[in-house]
Amino acid sequence: MLDFLKKKPDNLPDFWKDYEAKFQEKLPEEISETRFVVFDTETTGFDIKKDRMLSIGAVGIENKSINIADGFEEYILQETFNPKTVKIHGIIQNERIKTLSEEEAVKAFLKYIGNSVLVAHHAGFDVGVVNEALSRMGLPRLKNKVLDTVNLYRGTRIISNLINREKSYSLDEIAETYNIDTKDRHTAAGDAFITALAFLTILGKLNTDRKLNLKKLFRI
Repeated sequence: MLDFLKKKPDNLPDFWKDYEAKFQEKLPEEISETRFVVFDTETTGFDIKKDRMLSIGAVGIENKSINIADGFEEYILQETFNPKTVKIHGIIQNERIKTLSEEEAVKAFLKYIGNSVLVAHHAGFDVGVVNEALSRMGLPRLKNKVLDTVNLYRGTRIISNLINREKSYSLDEIAETYNIDTKDRHTAAGDAFITALAFLTILGKLNTDRKLNLKKLFRI
C-alpha cells in the first residue's frame, strides 16, 4: 500500500494503539523469562503480495515450556481460492468451519501476541503475509522481534559438522532429525506446535555452556 494511503498516527485504531503500547515494556534478558509465540500461517499460495491467509495457528512458550493452554487458531474467510494448494493444507472453499474476516483474525492475533518474540520456520514468509494483511488495513508492520528456526538450526553447526549452513532446511527435515511426530503437518496450529518442539530442542543444543540469553540468541 502507498504510504499516503496508510493511516496517520492520530488516526490509528484503538486495537493498534493497544498493541503498540505493549512495546513500552522492555523484553527480559533471560530466555526462561521470555514469552515466545511460535506461529504458522496456511495460505492460498506462496506469493506474499497476491495470496491470502487461510488460517493462523500459534502456541506460547514460557519458561522454556510449551503452554498448550496458551494457543491460538483462527480460520479466515476465503476471498481468494487456489485449488492447487488444497492438497497441502487440506482447507477447501466453503468448508463448514467457523471463519473470521482477515481484519478480525489479524486483530485477534495482535492481541494474542502482544510484544512477545515471534518464532516461525522460514519466518520471512509468515511475517510477510501478516504484514501484507496489515498493509491492506492501512496499518504499519509488526513490531515484534522475530526468530527463524531455519537460522537457529544452522547455528547448531557449532556442535555438528553434519549441518550445511547454506541449506534451507525444511520443517520435515528438522522434525525427522529430532524425531518429532509430524502427523499434524500442514495445519497452521499443527505446524506451529511442531516448530515449537523443534525450537525448544534447538535451544537445548545451542545452550551448551548455559550462558545463552535472548541477546545472544538474536545474533545466531
